[in-house]
Amino acid sequence: MNTIRYDFRSDTVTRPPAGMRAAMAEAEVGDDVFGDDPTVNRLEQRMAAMLGKDAAIFVPSGTQSNLLALMSHCGRGDEFIAGQKAHLYVNEAGGAAVLGSIQPQPVAHQSDGTLDPGEIEAAIKPDDNHFARTRVIALENTFGGKVLPMDYMVEVAGIAQRHGLGLHLDGARAFNACVALGVDIRTFTTPFDSVSICLSKGLGAPVGSVLIGRQDLIDTARRHRKMLGGGMRQSGILAAAGLYALDHHIDRLADDHRRAKRLAEGLAAHSALTVTMPDTNIIFVDMEAETGQRFTDFLVSRGVGLTGRYGQQRWVTHLDVDDAMVDGALAEVATFFRAA
Repeated sequence: MNTIRYDFRSDTVTRPPAGMRAAMAEAEVGDDVFGDDPTVNRLEQRMAAMLGKDAAIFVPSGTQSNLLALMSHCGRGDEFIAGQKAHLYVNEAGGAAVLGSIQPQPVAHQSDGTLDPGEIEAAIKPDDNHFARTRVIALENTFGGKVLPMDYMVEVAGIAQRHGLGLHLDGARAFNACVALGVDIRTFTTPFDSVSICLSKGLGAPVGSVLIGRQDLIDTARRHRKMLGGGMRQSGILAAAGLYALDHHIDRLADDHRRAKRLAEGLAAHSALTVTMPDTNIIFVDMEAETGQRFTDFLVSRGVGLTGRYGQQRWVTHLDVDDAMVDGALAEVATFFRAA
């Protein structure tokens, strides 16, 4: 494997900085399965207070957090509505169906990443024993780095309320959306009954997500976490990283967004590349498939880490990417196109 000098694969690749490592080393711990890890308790209480919700639960991953939310809203044979390309539908190994016996009802995304409210409402099943019972609508924000507007989320919340449904937010990068919109996290998440937020993406913690929401949902999620093997013991060591991230790594997300825009503009200077300008820290680049394979192979050989296939690339800026790394990666891109 080539050494990666400029790592744009994902914002999950960050290493804990020295201050975070010190906080982890000094964390006061207990046994979280017994409920007496004080650092985990502080993280859960802080997240619940920040969002203005009843309670929260710390879990190992965003995939488990979303699954716990769906299993808390739904029973066996129930249904959730989500986007056709939503992470919890496409990228979580079918866990809701396999482990929760919950049926997904996907709805197509529009070009801006939203789901058409009329299509959401049309997908809600009538009270008829021929159908799975629709129990919850799941939105994702940011979606592929796009920020969905507040008024859209409020509109979907109105649909959920009219039909007596729950509303879940896969907010893995919710703080990125808040920074881009200039709103606080409480306002951003007000419409939702449950919210999943990753600490290990833009916030730069090494492990963990938090599910926040109504008390009854979190109580059910805690039982399901045990069932799924997600109970951790002295996990305050990990929760301390999350607390450090909340203190130090939210406002700086604006730096990731700024660097992503500069990176996107540099990529767009090459006519062979079609670049989707980013709202936040994720850039998608399209090109002819044959060019894409050569281009990707070249960048990898020169130490530029990214993801992509079939003529599309994804570049992600994060805590461990500075201005010099953006310049270095763009220099390698320019080298490729000079030789092409």
